[in-house]
Amino acid sequence: MNNGEQKKHPRALEPVTLILTIVTAILGAAIGMQLIVTLGITANTAIIGALLAMLIARVPLAFLRKMRSVHRQNIVQTAISSATFGAANSLLIPIGIPYVFGKPELIMPMLIGAALAMFVDAFLLYRLFDTKVFPASGTWPDGRATAESIIAGDKGGKRAGLLGVGIAGGVVGSILGVPMSAFGVAFIGNIWALAMFGIGLLLKGYSGTLLGMDLKDSYIPHGFMIGAGIVALIQVSFVIFRKKSPQQGSGAEAEQALQVTKGEKETSRTLLTGLLLYMAISVILAIIGGLLTHMSFGMFLLFIIFAAFAAYLHELIVGISAMHSGWFPAFAVALITLILGILIGFPPVALALLVGFSAATGPAFADMGYDLKAGYILRGNGADPEFEKEGRRQQMTAGLIAFGVAVLVVLFSFHSLFSQNLVPPVDTVYVATINAGVSGDVAGELFLWAIPGAILQFLGGPKRQMGILFATGLLLTYPEAGWAVLAGLLIRVIILKWKGQEADSSMNIMAAGFIAGDALYSFFSSVFSMKK
Repeated sequence: MNNGEQKKHPRALEPVTLILTIVTAILGAAIGMQLIVTLGITANTAIIGALLAMLIARVPLAFLRKMRSVHRQNIVQTAISSATFGAANSLLIPIGIPYVFGKPELIMPMLIGAALAMFVDAFLLYRLFDTKVFPASGTWPDGRATAESIIAGDKGGKRAGLLGVGIAGGVVGSILGVPMSAFGVAFIGNIWALAMFGIGLLLKGYSGTLLGMDLKDSYIPHGFMIGAGIVALIQVSFVIFRKKSPQQGSGAEAEQALQVTKGEKETSRTLLTGLLLYMAISVILAIIGGLLTHMSFGMFLLFIIFAAFAAYLHELIVGISAMHSGWFPAFAVALITLILGILIGFPPVALALLVGFSAATGPAFADMGYDLKAGYILRGNGADPEFEKEGRRQQMTAGLIAFGVAVLVVLFSFHSLFSQNLVPPVDTVYVATINAGVSGDVAGELFLWAIPGAILQFLGGPKRQMGILFATGLLLTYPEAGWAVLAGLLIRVIILKWKGQEADSSMNIMAAGFIAGDALYSFFSSVFSMKK
């Protein structure tokens, strides 16, 4: 890292950094929107932003030399990543729902509600990062991959060699159809959580053969996540409010992380503030969406309360899944919210706003976690608490600027996309569910399968998150990733038995390379497919 910057972190509002932040945010928002409407996915652009910043730093112009700072590169990658997920997942998916639903007059109310939720999302992660709920010592795989890429570009040497081998392996494996991000995360995540994730993926993928029924046609995964999610919320509350004990923490890194963690009172205050903010947004959304004309006042109040809690729980589930596995079932958890809303009896217009509001929360929260994890590693893993806090503030500033850019890009682009009938594919699923409704048997199925979900989450505890990760696997249809996760875990265990803990550092760097290689291949192949 560059000398002289350990005590004073570069600022996001410096002219050169700010210009690059805005330009890359525009690029990220445009890419994210195009990918989500053409392919239904959003690529990880954080590493692309980091590589772009590295290339700019090599341009032989004096005013660009500042970009050789790994911290400025971190600011730029934060911006492009925030704009990508913000524009595509947090904004375009929600506003696409009323369009597909045939209620274009609800697009602007939905955009206002989704934008507010997106900003609250990022603010809450900023306040909760490096707490006992979302510790900086957590896995946050994409953030680790981004940080290792930036460090390798800055330092070179053995670390760069290992990362380069990992990136090459990630690209080659991805070309061969191996989910290398899933393989890589197995080397750095919690073994129990990832084992449950892998088993869930395989069980969902081969349910027809193993169980004699296809889980894609049932509400078993949804019920499982409901039970696990409720217990996870209770566990989060216990983690916050229980007294400190000598047993808390897991190793030196966790203890170091907790040195810069805000206290339990401030953490609980942040969570309460988040819930109140979501409730305020749900009020705004319900009023400007005209829901008072579609339901009684009592149902109106119930909608506000349910929407706020659903968005809140959606955010926590997505954040926990992203922290442990690098994957988050945002689409599926929003669908769970919709199903519960149908069972409660909300009218169709309210359901469209409900699922859009729920979908808007989570992705920005998770992505900010990745970015802050990258910055945390680059700043020395919390070795200088004041420098770490200042770095987070600058990343948050860049993220907020990027979200503002994302709002403007979506505002001036959605008319063109929708006029060509280009909408996120998941929106058609949400609207089809609203139109079809659910049978009375669904409630019983959800309740029945919520019980084992709750039990597994309880047995795993708040650190392992076994129920949440198992349910995440059940909600995704990607058995190849299940094989990759379990194979990676097996190799990891063998290496640790053979080489001991000294092999851990090398495995982490290689794993970051696998994830980075997969992200690079995914990004460029997605852009190529989009052009085709």
